[in-house]
Amino acid sequence: MAPCPQPPFEAELTEILLCKNELHEALNNLCQWMKDEPVERNMVRARRRWGQDPCPVQSWVGRAMGMGSAVETWGPHVVGVLQATRLDSAFIRKDPYGVVLIIGPWTCPVNLLLGPLIGAVAAGNCAVVKPSEMTKNIEKLMAEALPRHGLGTLVFDRGVVLTLLHQPLPTGSPSMGRMVMAAAAQHLTPVMLELGGKNPCYVSDTCDVRSVARRVAWGRFFNAGQTCVAPDYVLCTLEMQRKLLPALQKVITEFYGSNPRESSDFGRIVDEKEFQRLQMLLRSGRVAIGGQTDEKDLYIAPTVLVDVQPSDPIMQEIILGPILPIVIVASVDEAIDFINNHERPLALYVFSSDDKVVAQVLERTSSGGFCSNDTLMHLILTSLPFGGIGCSGLGKYHGKFTFDTFTHQRGCLHRNLGLEALNALRYPPYSQHRVGIVCAASGVKHKGSCTLL
Repeated sequence: MAPCPQPPFEAELTEILLCKNELHEALNNLCQWMKDEPVERNMVRARRRWGQDPCPVQSWVGRAMGMGSAVETWGPHVVGVLQATRLDSAFIRKDPYGVVLIIGPWTCPVNLLLGPLIGAVAAGNCAVVKPSEMTKNIEKLMAEALPRHGLGTLVFDRGVVLTLLHQPLPTGSPSMGRMVMAAAAQHLTPVMLELGGKNPCYVSDTCDVRSVARRVAWGRFFNAGQTCVAPDYVLCTLEMQRKLLPALQKVITEFYGSNPRESSDFGRIVDEKEFQRLQMLLRSGRVAIGGQTDEKDLYIAPTVLVDVQPSDPIMQEIILGPILPIVIVASVDEAIDFINNHERPLALYVFSSDDKVVAQVLERTSSGGFCSNDTLMHLILTSLPFGGIGCSGLGKYHGKFTFDTFTHQRGCLHRNLGLEALNALRYPPYSQHRVGIVCAASGVKHKGSCTLL
């Protein structure tokens, strides 16, 4: 039997379960997400405290509301709050954008197409959907299923896509992202881009090597490495590399047997073009584990490279394959400098038994997402935003974040036509005296201490 491009377990987890989670999260919370969101109002807010003389604002508001000098004669035992906008309604209305275009990449072609679609439809939008041309079976499935259920109009031509840009969308690579943004700019269209990137994985000297090897290998070789959040390379000391290599070799054998090509749990490369690109990347550094390939079967063995230099081809682009380079650094400081000298990644991983090391990497770096002592697992939580920063993407989605991405948050103030006397101070003719009163009435007061660095 020919091996599946992706093992059924992995497809169930990333394509089916995650989509169901997104759907159930939306169904469970949509009524709450759609509600108008009340906000605080700061117009004409005056407070009388113990032992204080009445302020000009209180006196003026009292007279305007027909209370004469009643406000001024309140005793010190009374705490008075007068807020004219309590008669008004200030809220955020959640409006749909209208029509959205969703471009699906070939990595996780179901989840990364239907996940955004769930949020877009939940927000009240119509959707045009573009599956990846590299995953023909998924393209065919979407063409049959989505229109039948009234969930989207499909397009298949990239040129047509670039002429349809009218609302936000996720996409796949930095080059495609630039193309999409250029086309969207012609319509002043907002965009949401998930673009991937080279995701660093720092392994400190203080950790359980076997656990690290299992979690890194699972994250790197999941779907034959063809996920946008896979650890793209490992940063560690030479001492840790010596410990990690035999642990990785043992784990790969435990996961896939002595010949991973025969394992039903190890996937294949998506097409010939990607296979040939990955073969070129295998020339970087030195193969320490794996390295076997078969173009006819689109098979590349789980591979670990050592002696990799920052200038090597494999360090110049996202890998999207079952290849794990190891780059040697002398310390956590050098690892952080290495990360910060490159584009900000979609995900960043750190393994350490020392919480201070984890905190140091988190505080001194920038990335779309962050996960310590594991890989990929932050994607499981619909409560966490998922998205890139800089070259790894723009915007965020998952759960309510998807709904918000496809929603225009419309600021609304509904005022009462009565009590016109309260507005007298803001009408001409102006005076310096009125400026002070209006500023005192309308300003937002600083409530505490804050040191700006």
